[in-house]
Amino acid sequence: VQLQASGGGLVQPGGSLRLSCVVSGVPFSINPVGWFRQAPGKERELVAGITGGGTTYYADSVSGRFIISRDNAKNTVYLQMDTLKPEDTGVYYCNAEVRIVADLWLPFGSWGQGTLVTVSS
Repeated sequence: VQLQASGGGLVQPGGSLRLSCVVSGVPFSINPVGWFRQAPGKERELVAGITGGGTTYYADSVSGRFIISRDNAKNTVYLQMDTLKPEDTGVYYCNAEVRIVADLWLPFGSWGQGTLVTVSS
Protein backbone atom coordinates (compact mmCIF):
# COMPACT_ATOMS: atom_id res chain seq x y z
CA VAL A 1 0.00 0.00 0.00
CA GLN A 2 1.28 3.45 -0.91
CA LEU A 3 -0.19 6.77 0.17
CA GLN A 4 1.16 10.07 -1.14
CA ALA A 5 -0.21 13.05 0.78
CA SER A 6 0.39 16.61 -0.39
CA GLY A 7 -0.94 20.15 -0.16
CA GLY A 8 0.24 21.19 3.27
CA GLY A 9 2.03 24.43 4.04
CA LEU A 10 2.10 27.57 6.12
CA VAL A 11 -1.14 29.56 6.22
CA GLN A 12 -2.45 32.42 8.31
CA PRO A 13 -5.43 31.95 10.62
CA GLY A 14 -8.64 32.15 8.61
CA GLY A 15 -6.94 30.86 5.49
CA SER A 16 -7.56 27.73 3.43
CA LEU A 17 -5.66 24.70 2.18
CA ARG A 18 -6.62 21.67 0.12
CA LEU A 19 -4.90 18.41 0.89
CA SER A 20 -4.71 15.47 -1.53
CA CYS A 21 -3.77 11.85 -0.99
CA VAL A 22 -3.17 9.45 -3.86
CA VAL A 23 -3.62 5.81 -2.87
CA SER A 24 -2.45 2.59 -4.48
CA GLY A 25 -2.40 -1.05 -3.46
CA VAL A 26 -5.90 -1.29 -1.94
CA PRO A 27 -9.44 -1.55 -3.40
CA PHE A 28 -9.80 2.19 -3.09
CA SER A 29 -13.32 2.61 -4.44
CA ILE A 30 -14.90 0.44 -1.72
CA ASN A 31 -12.66 1.24 1.26
CA PRO A 32 -13.52 3.85 3.88
CA VAL A 33 -10.76 6.46 3.88
CA GLY A 34 -9.82 8.85 6.65
CA TRP A 35 -7.74 11.95 7.21
CA PHE A 36 -5.96 11.95 10.55
CA ARG A 37 -3.71 14.58 12.10
CA GLN A 38 -1.03 14.57 14.75
CA ALA A 39 -0.33 17.82 16.54
CA PRO A 40 3.00 18.35 18.32
CA GLY A 41 3.03 16.37 21.56
CA LYS A 42 -0.39 14.83 20.95
CA GLU A 43 -1.74 11.53 19.71
CA ARG A 44 -2.92 11.06 16.17
CA GLU A 45 -6.65 11.77 15.83
CA LEU A 46 -9.34 11.30 13.19
CA VAL A 47 -10.30 14.54 11.46
CA ALA A 48 -12.66 13.34 8.72
CA GLY A 49 -13.67 10.13 6.99
CA ILE A 50 -15.59 9.07 3.91
CA THR A 51 -17.01 5.69 2.99
CA GLY A 52 -16.94 4.13 -0.45
CA GLY A 53 -20.55 5.23 -0.85
CA GLY A 54 -19.77 8.82 0.08
CA THR A 55 -21.04 8.95 3.67
CA THR A 56 -18.90 11.39 5.62
CA TYR A 57 -17.81 11.87 9.22
CA TYR A 58 -16.22 14.93 10.80
CA ALA A 59 -14.67 15.52 14.17
CA ASP A 60 -16.53 18.21 16.11
CA SER A 61 -13.48 20.45 16.00
CA VAL A 62 -13.57 20.70 12.19
CA SER A 63 -17.25 20.27 11.39
CA GLY A 64 -18.47 23.15 9.24
CA ARG A 65 -14.93 24.14 8.22
CA PHE A 66 -13.49 21.04 6.52
CA ILE A 67 -14.90 18.98 3.66
CA ILE A 68 -13.67 15.51 2.72
CA SER A 69 -14.25 14.15 -0.79
CA ARG A 70 -12.94 11.38 -3.00
CA ASP A 71 -12.40 10.72 -6.69
CA ASN A 72 -12.46 6.96 -7.16
CA ALA A 73 -11.35 7.25 -10.80
CA LYS A 74 -8.13 8.90 -9.58
CA ASN A 75 -7.72 6.85 -6.36
CA THR A 76 -7.52 10.18 -4.55
CA VAL A 77 -9.05 11.59 -1.39
CA TYR A 78 -9.17 15.32 -0.68
CA LEU A 79 -9.56 17.49 2.40
CA GLN A 80 -10.68 21.07 1.82
CA MET A 81 -9.81 23.05 4.94
CA ASP A 82 -11.29 26.52 5.38
CA THR A 83 -11.25 29.03 8.24
CA LEU A 84 -8.10 27.42 9.57
CA LYS A 85 -7.15 27.93 13.20
CA PRO A 86 -3.78 27.62 14.97
CA GLU A 87 -5.05 24.45 16.66
CA ASP A 88 -5.36 22.82 13.21
CA THR A 89 -1.56 22.74 13.05
CA GLY A 90 -0.07 19.28 12.68
CA VAL A 91 0.98 16.56 10.29
CA TYR A 92 -1.97 15.29 8.29
CA TYR A 93 -2.05 11.67 7.18
CA CYS A 94 -4.51 9.69 5.11
CA ASN A 95 -5.39 6.08 5.76
CA ALA A 96 -7.10 3.94 3.15
CA GLU A 97 -7.61 0.80 5.26
CA VAL A 98 -10.10 2.24 7.76
CA ARG A 99 -12.59 -0.09 9.39
CA ILE A 100 -15.81 1.25 10.88
CA VAL A 101 -16.67 -0.64 14.05
CA ALA A 102 -19.59 0.49 16.22
CA ASP A 103 -19.35 4.01 14.72
CA LEU A 104 -15.61 4.13 15.41
CA TRP A 105 -13.33 4.80 12.44
CA LEU A 106 -10.30 2.63 13.12
CA PRO A 107 -7.16 3.00 10.99
CA PHE A 108 -5.15 -0.01 9.89
CA GLY A 109 -2.16 -0.63 7.69
CA SER A 110 0.04 1.99 6.11
CA TRP A 111 0.20 5.75 6.79
CA GLY A 112 2.58 7.29 4.32
CA GLN A 113 4.73 10.31 5.11
CA GLY A 114 1.95 12.81 5.81
CA THR A 115 1.87 16.51 4.96
CA LEU A 116 2.60 19.32 7.43
CA VAL A 117 0.03 22.05 8.00
CA THR A 118 1.10 25.08 10.00
CA VAL A 119 -1.46 27.75 10.87
CA SER A 120 0.27 30.81 12.22
CA SER A 121 0.40 34.56 11.79
